Amino acid sequence: MLTFIAKRMIQSVLVMIAVGLITFALLRFVGDPISNMVGQDTSTAEREELKEALGLNDPFVIQFANFAKNAVKGEFGLSYTLRVPVSQLLSERIPATLELSILSALLALFIGMPMGIYTAIHKDSWLTKLFLSSSLVGVSLPTFLIGILLILLFGVMFRWLPTFGRGEVVDLGWWSTGLLTWSGIKSLILPTITLAIFQLTLIMRLVRAEMLEVLRTDYIKFGRARGLSMKSIHYRHALKNTLIPVITITGLQLGSIIAFALITESVFQWPGMGLLFIQAIGNADVPIMAAYLVLIAFIFVAINLLVDILYVVLDPRLRTTVGD
Repeated sequence: MLTFIAKRMIQSVLVMIAVGLITFALLRFVGDPISNMVGQDTSTAEREELKEALGLNDPFVIQFANFAKNAVKGEFGLSYTLRVPVSQLLSERIPATLELSILSALLALFIGMPMGIYTAIHKDSWLTKLFLSSSLVGVSLPTFLIGILLILLFGVMFRWLPTFGRGEVVDLGWWSTGLLTWSGIKSLILPTITLAIFQLTLIMRLVRAEMLEVLRTDYIKFGRARGLSMKSIHYRHALKNTLIPVITITGLQLGSIIAFALITESVFQWPGMGLLFIQAIGNADVPIMAAYLVLIAFIFVAINLLVDILYVVLDPRLRTTVGD
């Protein structure tokens, strides 16, 4: 088990190095940051002096080495446009993104799983048909359109909920949360639902498909022949074996929620990392873009590592393979 974890950690480090290298190489072609930092009256000599100060004249290898060394320390330099340390900007925005993403993931999980279980057990009920038909809408509609429709309905027509911003937040040390104020809770509702809908329908369909597959297996038929109750067969035996692939997909989807929250954050002007990244693209602010992409890659790698470990813990067959 320890050998397996060590191998996975080494692979994770190599993946992070590769992602950092590719990210840093691609961001060299996003535009000239100097043009966004200075005015039209700036002389060529002053531009060259600024490029030298930022290290933009150094060879690529040296630039990447400095970037990687600082990234390990959690330092990504100064924002070209805001002239503020990028680590400070991210630390201010991370609570908003994580709060939105985690709530969306929990909403998708705690609603999607029961819906998937119900539709697998009651295959021909009218409610199952309604769930499956509704899930097609959730999968088909793009996230930004769902957000706009929710804003139109609940923010413009009924005026029940705020349509932008985070509302009033409470600072708990370095963390800020909107869950302790009524304004913050209301501001969370629409973006959370918007971000959760696609994941919810995906989890529901995955749980349904996996559970139907498990219910067809021989050991479930044997359990029925022994006279086990349907409740025991469905929830003790079938659901337990259904959860293994569901955990894998759900874990990776959490990374996707955090990564693609930028669309929802843009629609609702949510002050998170995604909105900061979108603004950085417009300003060719390379330090912010590089830090965001590396941070998202780290989250994906960390979640993937955790899912691999949980997979081994939950499936005894894999423990034997790992031991070998």
